Amino acid sequence: MTYCVGIKLNDGLVFLSDSRTNAGLDQISTFRKMIIYEKPGDRFMVLLSAGNLSISQSVREMLQVEQLKETEDSAPITIWNAKSMFDAVRVLGAAVRHVYERDAASLKQSGVDFNVSLIFGGQIRGEGMRLFQVYSAGNFIEATPETPYFQVGESKYGKPVLDRVLTPETPLDEAAKCALVSMDSTLKSNLSVGLPLDLVVYETNRFETDKVVCIDESNPYFKLLRGNWGLKLREVFDSIEDPTWDGGHTEVPLIVPAGRSKPLKKISTPDERLI
Repeated sequence: MTYCVGIKLNDGLVFLSDSRTNAGLDQISTFRKMIIYEKPGDRFMVLLSAGNLSISQSVREMLQVEQLKETEDSAPITIWNAKSMFDAVRVLGAAVRHVYERDAASLKQSGVDFNVSLIFGGQIRGEGMRLFQVYSAGNFIEATPETPYFQVGESKYGKPVLDRVLTPETPLDEAAKCALVSMDSTLKSNLSVGLPLDLVVYETNRFETDKVVCIDESNPYFKLLRGNWGLKLREVFDSIEDPTWDGGHTEVPLIVPAGRSKPLKKISTPDERLI
């Protein structure tokens, strides 16, 4: 399992991934889930992958050489000459389908599902930034202002903080911090996600970035974030009043009549029914 998140904001893009696969009591392997495609001044793209490792590695290799042709006589489209991120993600979808056609049948015979999930985002000169989630069939959806981020892999633990914090107006540094908190929540709750992490922050219209960092257990900022996040969560939890059950004085009673529903009915004898 793994956890990857890509975030699209007005000011830029944030990508974060872990690097753990095959987690178990006696086997932990490390494989990077992120790859950067950069042609300074022209295009910047990032690919994050989750799912079956052999499939995702094949897709990444195929993406380097995959070509699309609109017609028999037209020039082939690759991620390096695509005029838009939409065309680039179409090339990625074609690479996924290429690997499916090659490997899916033999994988199925071995009892293995064709399973890969991808996040692909960036910017090509001439258009704005775009962010996509690509599925195992090679089809994809695009991030919108209402849904400014995508997750793949073990997503449920890190989702709440993203939903509470992120909007298109969120500053890049704040979004990077939010992504790291999301990752820390996932690391805390699932052993199949693990360090080191890869973090990339891209500023709009730059077509390159130097904000690329690998984060391991000795990283001072991540150690500070992990410690403070846990501490502040505990402080907020302790600051909320405990519920009262014995009629004691409180301005926020728990036991009050519900607006539309009644309390659960107790079953006291074998003859009683719920309805």
